[in-house]
Amino acid sequence: MFKIGVGPSSSHTLGPWRAAQAFVHMLTSNAMLQQVENIRVLLYGSLAKTGVGHGTDIAVQLGLSGYDPVSFDVNAISAKIDDIQTMRRLVVGGVHEIEFIPSEHIEFLYSESLPYHPNALSFLVSFTNGDSIAETYYSIGGGLW
Repeated sequence: MFKIGVGPSSSHTLGPWRAAQAFVHMLTSNAMLQQVENIRVLLYGSLAKTGVGHGTDIAVQLGLSGYDPVSFDVNAISAKIDDIQTMRRLVVGGVHEIEFIPSEHIEFLYSESLPYHPNALSFLVSFTNGDSIAETYYSIGGGLW
């Protein structure tokens, strides 16, 4: 009946976590993961407005790190997030380390919304060769994106 998550709302935690996982999977499947130089995450509308209180930023970091919300030990969440913050590093997909400062690389765009749904997030990546990509996901409820 209930889905596992890091906060009070699956739309604000499980959906963004799964979106981050899907994004990392796309990078891996397209042999782009090892060339990632920088990742920025943009949270729009509802995800921005309640993101910190609902743990959206935490969920995104764990998803980008390659962790699965079903198997990740909830008792390890604080330690993992503290480690990312302190080290200023994120191991994308559990295999490729980049500089990542949550307060700089996750942006809460409180007054911006995207069309289609109020729970939107975008991943912006720059690669070592100078190329960049952006992917947008919508968290539509129940942990679905």
